[in-house]
Amino acid sequence: MGSGIAQVSAHSGFNTILYELNDEVLLKAKSSIEKNLDSLVEKGRITIPEKERTLNRIQFTRDIQVCLADVFIEAIIEKPEAKIALFNQLGELNHSDCIFASNTSSLSITGIAEKIQNSERMIGMHFFNPAPLMKLVEVVHTRYTHTAVTQTICELAQKMGKTAVVCKDSPGFIVNRVARPYYIESLRVAEAGSAGFEQIDMLMESIGFKMGPFKLMDLIGNDVNYAVSCSVYDQLGQPERLRPSEIQKQRVEKGELGRKTGKGYYDYS
Repeated sequence: MGSGIAQVSAHSGFNTILYELNDEVLLKAKSSIEKNLDSLVEKGRITIPEKERTLNRIQFTRDIQVCLADVFIEAIIEKPEAKIALFNQLGELNHSDCIFASNTSSLSITGIAEKIQNSERMIGMHFFNPAPLMKLVEVVHTRYTHTAVTQTICELAQKMGKTAVVCKDSPGFIVNRVARPYYIESLRVAEAGSAGFEQIDMLMESIGFKMGPFKLMDLIGNDVNYAVSCSVYDQLGQPERLRPSEIQKQRVEKGELGRKTGKGYYDYS
């Protein structure tokens, strides 16, 4: 998600810093962006000079000291303590008006805001995967978020060619709250042995869904999807209808996360 968001930012004309912890991940991010841009060139959606300008706007770094900006969009591991630590570290390096936006799928933005400096500058900016293609961005504000921050992030999303939908901080925000039954009920059907993954996907796609639930979970990543299910389940008081699936838990434990690992509900090797 981070590399996709960086691509969107740079392609929209913004000088962009992509920060990762190690060189291997940085090289993978750069390769992914180059591959995506090459594909757009081949399809005639952008020109070669546009591709080069986009790449030239991105600075790849593992040195947090160079992370100086007006807006930070965080897309790291879905653990609040890691996000809080990063935002506080960035807060020490940057000016007092910079904005901190989290791309979290379901963690409480309020919970993060309460533990960082200048909580009025904390907001959710939730992109969807793949970020260069999906148009929706959920802009999630808390009781601390300054109105001007919400307005700025909505304007930024629009300049990136996205449709910004503002919502209050709540479990799963809008899309992930609504989408939980799509995934969980499909997993229940599979658990009961009523139908297989491929059959369920085929049936759901035949009635109008662009992608079946198992193909979509493999695209998102089973680790991310399962973490969101657990987060929404816990935040809503653990209702039985939203209980996370053992099938998905087992895949996460085995490292079968989907496309990114070569195996999930389907084999991509």
